[in-house]
Amino acid sequence: MDARAHWEKVYHGKPPDAFSWYRPHLETSLDLIERAAADRSASILDVGGGESTLVDDLLARGYHNVTVLDISPTALEVTKARLGPLAEQVHWIAAGLLEAAFLARHSYDIWHDRAVFHFLTSDDERAAYVQQALRAVKPGGHVIVSTFGPEGPQRCSGLDVVRYDAGSLHDQFGRRFQLLESRQELHRTPLGTNQQFLYCYCVLE
Repeated sequence: MDARAHWEKVYHGKPPDAFSWYRPHLETSLDLIERAAADRSASILDVGGGESTLVDDLLARGYHNVTVLDISPTALEVTKARLGPLAEQVHWIAAGLLEAAFLARHSYDIWHDRAVFHFLTSDDERAAYVQQALRAVKPGGHVIVSTFGPEGPQRCSGLDVVRYDAGSLHDQFGRRFQLLESRQELHRTPLGTNQQFLYCYCVLE
């Protein structure tokens, strides 16, 4: 089963708050985005945004140049329906990130990813992801990437994942990504278990 088919199967017929990664509000992401871009006209790309509530909260805070990219059209349609007329204010991209060669060069002030990068288990996939970020983010723009931390799960949604600490995650991106801050977050899942997430917040030189 290819990646798109896998994620379509995962999302089909399951409510957003039933997934282990669900949070009503992504407080850490919102805090870092507001730190990176006080200007509400900042161009923000939410990688793997799917059914996340991040776009709802960004719009509520006045950000009006938001793009949500996800490999699952089903997930995006759920979020569009939830937003109602507000969905027209958002740019939507239904594509796998590593296939999204159409991302315009140097077009985003902020690249945000909560829980996509840790699904990339090969060196080639991770290198392709980094090249996409280098292409899409403006020089001086910010990159916020969150993965499972060292004590996080080893599998998620039927797939293997790679866990990181701050050093090993930043090493995947290289010297052009200047690390400004890293944070750990203990996420309480809807089932009542805990998952350790790690956030790295970088500026692209």
